[in-house]
Amino acid sequence: MADGEGKTVNNGKRVHILVVTYPAQGHINPLLQFSKRLHHKGAAVTFVITKFLLKNSPAADRPPPFPVETISDDHDAGGFLSAVSIPDYHERLERVGSQTLRDLLRRLDDDGRRVDAVLYDGFMPWVLEVGKEWGVKTAVYFTQACAVNNIYFHVYRGEIKLPLAAEEEIKIGGIPPLTAADLPSFVKDVKSCPGFWDVVVNQFRNIEEADWLMCNSFYEQEKQVLEWMEKKWRMKTVGPNIPSMYADRQIDDDWEYGFNFFKPDGEVCRKWLDGHRKGSVVFVAFGSFSALSVEQMEELAWALAQTNSSFLWVVRASEVAKLPPKFAEATADKGLVVPWCLQLEVLSHESIGCFVTHSGWNSTLEALTIGVPMVAMPQWTDQTTNAKFVMDVWRTGIRALPDRTGIVRGTTIADCILKIMDDDEGKEIRRNAAIWGTLARQAVDRGGSSDRNIDEFLSQLASDLNI
Repeated sequence: MADGEGKTVNNGKRVHILVVTYPAQGHINPLLQFSKRLHHKGAAVTFVITKFLLKNSPAADRPPPFPVETISDDHDAGGFLSAVSIPDYHERLERVGSQTLRDLLRRLDDDGRRVDAVLYDGFMPWVLEVGKEWGVKTAVYFTQACAVNNIYFHVYRGEIKLPLAAEEEIKIGGIPPLTAADLPSFVKDVKSCPGFWDVVVNQFRNIEEADWLMCNSFYEQEKQVLEWMEKKWRMKTVGPNIPSMYADRQIDDDWEYGFNFFKPDGEVCRKWLDGHRKGSVVFVAFGSFSALSVEQMEELAWALAQTNSSFLWVVRASEVAKLPPKFAEATADKGLVVPWCLQLEVLSHESIGCFVTHSGWNSTLEALTIGVPMVAMPQWTDQTTNAKFVMDVWRTGIRALPDRTGIVRGTTIADCILKIMDDDEGKEIRRNAAIWGTLARQAVDRGGSSDRNIDEFLSQLASDLNI
């Protein structure tokens, strides 16, 4: 059991937790941060990613303070992008991943590092089956919001009938009434990505067998959802799982996640931001996976050009060709375009006044924790639901709505930015963002709601193992 400072466990023995993550940046980052918290509180942690990702991720300035091991997804040379299809990738990940996970558990046992519990990403329910087969405790960790998981659970149980009519209103306990436009894209349009539909819905195929259920959220953030879910699940919030120096500062020198698929231009961004006054810059970033259409890129580009604010825009190398001709030349005096950045470092810079985001859950939590107002431009998966909560529940941003063709027009984007940066409505949003930032940081600080849940998990695990 962790002591008050989170440094020791009973009798000098530490519980050993194997953490298995789904092989995507947005899933690795929060689980890695949660692993750091477990390690800081006295647990022995071994972190597991695929062979391809370990081999191809740029070295971090601050690597994790615990061992990193690998399993195979049967795509060791090319990773996810080398798969013939999304369903085929997931079939191989489960089949080959299960076998190589058994091999890893056996090797750790032989090395005298027997695993006591397996903590795994909800996208990989087969890990629970391997853990139970091995006779260890199991904990599932959901990287998406409790509200989103609640929606998927209702779909899994057949309690949301699909397909949905566009005007149909969906009512789920603890969640405001939703329209089809507010639901995750895989629910709104089942045929949009069947390979991921199976993954998100089948997270719940064996959930009753898990010893613990955890979510990268915090109680105050989704109180109504959690109160309803407690009737069915034993869900515990343990987030926001972001580097500690941007939240509670309990873990010394914890400034970055530890794995990056892209090389950030940290120094370039810092110097440029330092030259701008407080709250004057619009930060634009759409994560590691989202890809805007050429038309959408053009609308966003000219919206940024037309606003009175300076902007820092992250455009991955694979997306640069979509920028309008002469855009860089036309905006050279007010904008900076970079292929990647240290997002938390940028968000926390005092010059940032607004975050134009795809509303991925990690980006949403980061902005919420730091207290930055958002313009939400969701693209797919859970992002539409996150954007709904940003605008209508937490009231920390504005959703830029698309037209009938699915494109968010430049005039709409520019208007949303203007409302946050300049007008009276923006003052209220900025106030709300600051309030939620305080609540998020308190949740993971000593004695906060998430901090208590983490201590309870480790204490119960140690008790069950007679440690």
